[in-house]
Amino acid sequence: MTKPDQPTPNPLERYSRQIRFTGIGTEGQERIRGSRVLLCGCGALGTVLADTLVRAGVGFLRIVDRDFVDLTNLQRQVLFDEQDVVDHLPKSIVAAKKLARINSQVTLDPHVADIDWRNIRGFAQDVDLILDGTDNFEIRFLINDLALDLGIPWVYAGCVGSHGQTMAIFPNESACLRCVIETPPDAGATETCDTAGVLAPAIHMVTALQATTALKILSGRKDLVLPQLTIIDVWEGTLRQMNLANLRERSECPACVQGRRDWLHGGNASQSTKLCGRNSVQISPAQPTSLSLEDLARKLEQSGPITRNPFLVRLTLSDPSYEITIFRDGRAIIQGTDDISTARGLYARYVGG
Repeated sequence: MTKPDQPTPNPLERYSRQIRFTGIGTEGQERIRGSRVLLCGCGALGTVLADTLVRAGVGFLRIVDRDFVDLTNLQRQVLFDEQDVVDHLPKSIVAAKKLARINSQVTLDPHVADIDWRNIRGFAQDVDLILDGTDNFEIRFLINDLALDLGIPWVYAGCVGSHGQTMAIFPNESACLRCVIETPPDAGATETCDTAGVLAPAIHMVTALQATTALKILSGRKDLVLPQLTIIDVWEGTLRQMNLANLRERSECPACVQGRRDWLHGGNASQSTKLCGRNSVQISPAQPTSLSLEDLARKLEQSGPITRNPFLVRLTLSDPSYEITIFRDGRAIIQGTDDISTARGLYARYVGG
């Protein structure tokens, strides 16, 4: 990790309009510049959050994302363009390169990884705030467990169709995610971006609220963050706020009241995940690994066309039509199916294990 030289003698000059806002001021801006943030996911929510916080001057931003840039991302994921699709680059790497050109004062720490119970503690151990830029509840419940365990505040957000929601969680002070949603929804029980699509304005509305909450916390004004779940629908033009004050005391929450860490201990972890809106499945190895992408590429050359870069190897199969993208950590994203058993079979055949 490196921090580029600052482009101007006065490091606060670029934030002058933000400093003039009475809610932040010079002291608040200095706090923001000294803060460290973990962003979990760099897709629709994550790219808007990263762009906003880097422009606002957050001191350190660690970006963790498991995926690469796809054509369907461009409708709403603001840090990517068509060339990134052609280059098959991981989202966190692309995002960090573009963000570095926006604000050289910010230290950026990108990671190409799938956040799980084995690595999340390392990603979060030295940060002041965790932001949810993910697209699935399993990781959100994992973040919730970890935040409670380490006493780190985090801001939840989710978006599908034209609506979204967000709330802040302060460990041992406010209601947590499991106070509101005790368990993740069953498969098929809720809309996804596959079934309902997603509007970019909904993403921007939710992340505007989420980023504002983050700036309140990072500038030292957490007292201004209300204990509520905010729900918006940009198509209907509605905004609702659910008061969560005293919910923790009334909920008998298994996580923040009873102290259970069901996701953090790995008991609820899965090794396969459908990727929203992509007709794709991610398969992860049972144990952490480190592949030689060079050796893997040579192994797969006889199976079909290969493309690779320093972060991944991609095999294209024509009959039937699949694309298998393998990362150095052993994960693979199989495009062309949303059937987990089919994806696992392809993983076993071409990657092994």
